[in-house]
Amino acid sequence: MTTYDPRDFIPHRPPFLLVDRIDTMEPGVSGQGSLSVSPELEILAGHFPGNPVLPGVYQIEAIAQLGAAVVLSDPRYAGTLPLFGGIDRARFRRVVRPGDLLELSIEMTSLSARAGKGQGTATVEGELCCEVNLFFIIAPAGA
Repeated sequence: MTTYDPRDFIPHRPPFLLVDRIDTMEPGVSGQGSLSVSPELEILAGHFPGNPVLPGVYQIEAIAQLGAAVVLSDPRYAGTLPLFGGIDRARFRRVVRPGDLLELSIEMTSLSARAGKGQGTATVEGELCCEVNLFFIIAPAGA
């Protein structure tokens, strides 16, 4: 099974790289990947002390980073950068804790030269943690 390094597609780097690997990807269409929620993840020290929980906004960002990799793997988007334009219908269904493997999925529902939309989910052991609809704009990479 071929896996992809997200750093080959997106500019994010630790400590803000929130996708460890990409397992499947159809450029410009869809992708699946994961984030191993390490107990050493810096944000967990303060959210919440003694009861660490991965914030929902980090789950959404992980889904968005996977989506950015899907877009940027498409040669039509070379030299661009997908940027958040909006978050719709975000729902959180399960707590995510250190040691969990957050499995990510995204499907582009529309994509043009200037913008796009995607539907994403995050699960742990098959249980839905987060679902979200994302809207993004396509900007020049240096902007």
